[in-house]
Amino acid sequence: MLSGGVIRLLVSEAEVNNITIRFLDRKTGEPTVGKTRPETLLRQLTTKKGQVYSLQQGRRDVETVLTMGIMEDVSIVPQHAGDTGKVDLTMNVVERVTGGFSAGGGISGSGMTGGLLSGLIGSFAYSHRNVFGHNQKLNISLERGQHDSSFKINYTDPWIEGDDKRTSRLITVQNSRSSGTLVHGMSPGSNNTPDSRTPVSSDGVVTIGRQIASVDYSRPLRPKWSGTGGISFQRAGPLQRDENGQIKIADMYGAPLTFSGKAYDDMLLAKLETMYADSGEHGSSMLVFNMEQGLPVLPEWLFFNRLNIRARHEMRIGLAHCIASFSGGKVIGDLAPHEAFAIGGTNSVRGYEEGAVGSGRSCAVSSVEISVPMFGPVEGAIFGDYGTDFGSGQTVPGDPAGARNKPGNGYGYGAGIRVDSPLGPLRLEYALNNQGLRRFHFGVGYHN
Repeated sequence: MLSGGVIRLLVSEAEVNNITIRFLDRKTGEPTVGKTRPETLLRQLTTKKGQVYSLQQGRRDVETVLTMGIMEDVSIVPQHAGDTGKVDLTMNVVERVTGGFSAGGGISGSGMTGGLLSGLIGSFAYSHRNVFGHNQKLNISLERGQHDSSFKINYTDPWIEGDDKRTSRLITVQNSRSSGTLVHGMSPGSNNTPDSRTPVSSDGVVTIGRQIASVDYSRPLRPKWSGTGGISFQRAGPLQRDENGQIKIADMYGAPLTFSGKAYDDMLLAKLETMYADSGEHGSSMLVFNMEQGLPVLPEWLFFNRLNIRARHEMRIGLAHCIASFSGGKVIGDLAPHEAFAIGGTNSVRGYEEGAVGSGRSCAVSSVEISVPMFGPVEGAIFGDYGTDFGSGQTVPGDPAGARNKPGNGYGYGAGIRVDSPLGPLRLEYALNNQGLRRFHFGVGYHN
């Protein structure tokens, strides 16, 4: 409008009149019937009916829907809603294939310290990313290694319907077997003679079976903070049998393998966990506090409290990538020996074999690492680790650490290389410990 040489512009902001979801065929691009319920997508949007339409807010909504993992392509198309001065929004979505089988392999968290094949794991899995069209996830997996194996069923609801706090639910059923030699195996170089009255096996191999059923609920607490609460039932115990077919409940030094003295221990656990995570251009930080409380609903169920804390801070100074990490824990009350904190190894104190520093009711492990680029995806690194059980090894039933002459504390330092890969950083390290022993370590992922 021109008045007295002044141009006046009348600007009105468009209000959102309606939002609809349109599913498009992956091949033809034509409208089709989708498997996802529209309300599952609509509740992800921050743009609502009656609000002023914002292009920037719409772009954020597109990114939010893509992060659900069930859409291949997402776009928002605004159109005038007749002569109302409002806009109708159409969200065009292309669904991914939601289910399928996969197979692969990898390396266990303890690496290959027990030999070339000891850390290799093969896996087979079936997953469905959009059960019932509610963005709920079903994953059934089988992993098998030389010593470890696991069959697991996970059912995840990323956002429970009707909840305005974005609470998620995870239901897990698991049957696994893992090596107990970190606590109960033969200690290399030990002069102690195993108790021949109750041997597990001539080489000290101990395998722990574990059945778990759990339900966990998680939600954001505030920016950068999240919380998890849950409950689980566990049954754990040794799997080796004697010549009469009876479960062996003592290790090769005569120490018990269960707290109850039976073939297994039962635990009903209430869990509470809080996590802080922050990241920026020059670094990141993480802090995790976890508490588990054993509930003795039945007299034979274990009664204990277990605390764990993990902290990690990363920063970049020029070309150098610096990482400092800490982990610690304590158990008060009933403790099955194989549940003791094992210290030493690829993801603990390098320079020692797995669990060779100690195993106790308490522990603390700290690590500092500096890496710099060398060429291509290869980095060179130097590191130092320290771990201690605070003298708590003898408080574990049967004192398995004392029977194996484990020192209870120690440090290691060394150098290695990192290679970026689809599995994560591949680590090859050479470490020297405070007892003068040297050891190679190979692992996947950053040091815990």
